[in-house]
Amino acid sequence: MITLFRGLTAAALTVPLLAAAAPAVAEPTFGRQAVNLPVVQAIEALPVEKENRAGYKRTKFRHWIDANRDGCNTRQEVLIEEATEEPKIGPSCSLTDGEWFSYYDAKTTDNPRGLDIDHMVPLAEAWDSGASAWEAKKRERYANDLDSKRSLVAVTARENRQKADKDPAQWWVPAKDASCQYLSDWVATKTRWRLAVDQAERNALRDRAAQCPNARVKADIAQ
Repeated sequence: MITLFRGLTAAALTVPLLAAAAPAVAEPTFGRQAVNLPVVQAIEALPVEKENRAGYKRTKFRHWIDANRDGCNTRQEVLIEEATEEPKIGPSCSLTDGEWFSYYDAKTTDNPRGLDIDHMVPLAEAWDSGASAWEAKKRERYANDLDSKRSLVAVTARENRQKADKDPAQWWVPAKDASCQYLSDWVATKTRWRLAVDQAERNALRDRAAQCPNARVKADIAQ
């Protein structure tokens, strides 16, 4: 069965982004910066800025790449990792005989072609929230972020397209049991990449956080 809260470093160091939040327990991180905070504190630590989509094109985020040149691109790597039943890997990294769980809508499928790989924070939303100022290589790293298991998620194509480029003020996961996970995943991704929120988004996150008192945000800060 897929682990819904996917593994992240538990080390916790405060970073400039989180200066206003209560400090987390500090441990050695071998050169990495990481956060481990209650979701309420992590939300308050996110910078609040107006969004600006001027100049956005999806092609400015290059994906899906085969970063390690093993024959499987980012989409295929996510499907392999998230399979609840291990698939057979054929020529050109074709996948068969596996099974997957889409946590957005609590649906199970054995057809990988019926799944999309969702950017937890959509590419357009990332652009609006700070990625417009990044170099192309950083946008490529964001679009293919396999180093954080919250950044990319295999979900049914229907739900991915319902979500599109909407933020939490505009769309939320339909599966009730997934609400706190989606909250943590969204805030963790914004935290990891030092992305801002607008005021409506922040208000929506605060409202959801009130229903998730035990949720935490654990994320390595992207370099």
